[in-house]
Amino acid sequence: MGLDRLSRLRPVIAQQGLEALLVSKMENCRYLSGFSGEGHLLISPHQAILATDFRYLEQAKKEAPHFTTRQVKGDLAHWLPALATELGWYKLGFEANTLTFATCGQLNEKITAEQIKLELIPTTKLVEDLRSVKEEGELKLIIKAVELTDAALRRAKSGIRPGITEKQAAWEIEKSLREGGSDGLAFEVIVASGPNSALPHARPTGRVIRPGEPVIIDMGAKLDGYCSDFSRTLCFGKPTQTFVEIYNIVLKAQRTAIREIRTGMKASEVDRRAREVIEQAGQGDAFGHGLGHGVGLETHESPALGPAPQDSLADGMVFTVEPAIYLPGWGGVRIEDMVSLKEGRVRVLTRTEKEMEVVK
Repeated sequence: MGLDRLSRLRPVIAQQGLEALLVSKMENCRYLSGFSGEGHLLISPHQAILATDFRYLEQAKKEAPHFTTRQVKGDLAHWLPALATELGWYKLGFEANTLTFATCGQLNEKITAEQIKLELIPTTKLVEDLRSVKEEGELKLIIKAVELTDAALRRAKSGIRPGITEKQAAWEIEKSLREGGSDGLAFEVIVASGPNSALPHARPTGRVIRPGEPVIIDMGAKLDGYCSDFSRTLCFGKPTQTFVEIYNIVLKAQRTAIREIRTGMKASEVDRRAREVIEQAGQGDAFGHGLGHGVGLETHESPALGPAPQDSLADGMVFTVEPAIYLPGWGGVRIEDMVSLKEGRVRVLTRTEKEMEVVK
């Protein structure tokens, strides 16, 4: 697994005109090496080094046997320039979206002060683009995480009812996820009821859930590092006419998008298909975020599905499809499923029912 991923990354590094790449993002380190602790990778055409401190030394040797483990002390500026010099590197790429401005400044100060011949070159998405296409083993872990999420919501539903608070409902879901075998939460559980459901990233509050109002639940499991992510909008008791109308618009938008997804499509085109349904219903201004995002070692990764992103969809990608309508003062409806692409067609991974989620 690790060696194959390195063999795909090394030509990408060479195409950038680099002699080596410093990998600092934890998820990228885990993807390339299997190491789940804190550290950095240094990848060149003939070397694969895992640099970490004493705390993670034995873990690194166990989890990343194909890497040469180097024990380091202090921050990057303390050891990286000297190590690069030792290895004869003059052009070193780094992950510009991960390394902080302050760290880059410290590195350049060290390089200048000691007259080290080393050029630091910013890169973006070199590893993330590889990660966007899942291998069969990754897909199996994601599907297991999805199954954990589906089962957790089914169990938790019996404990969620009018009269309890959003925080209490969120705890029921978290408890169900962990009892069902999830290693942890992919992200903090969202339970947003009534007007709070008009906030796409609402946090559970002490607000009491009431009959007839929308309740958005957004949750995800984590298994061996891989995540799931899905949303359902529930209504306890008899739904209002507004709820029925908004729910059906969102459901139609999602079905339209899923039905038309094909390998090779631009992600922005998929977004447009769903967005047109909502716009034609007169609610275009109420759908303010993208249609979806990739899911894997992170809950938000490539590809991005939105009006602007130009990512193209490829076999092996796993992503969400989550149209929504948010009406301030009333609430919102979001329906989110995870899908994968294989042999040109889409497969819906999430199994929890969604047709008019009304709970008695």
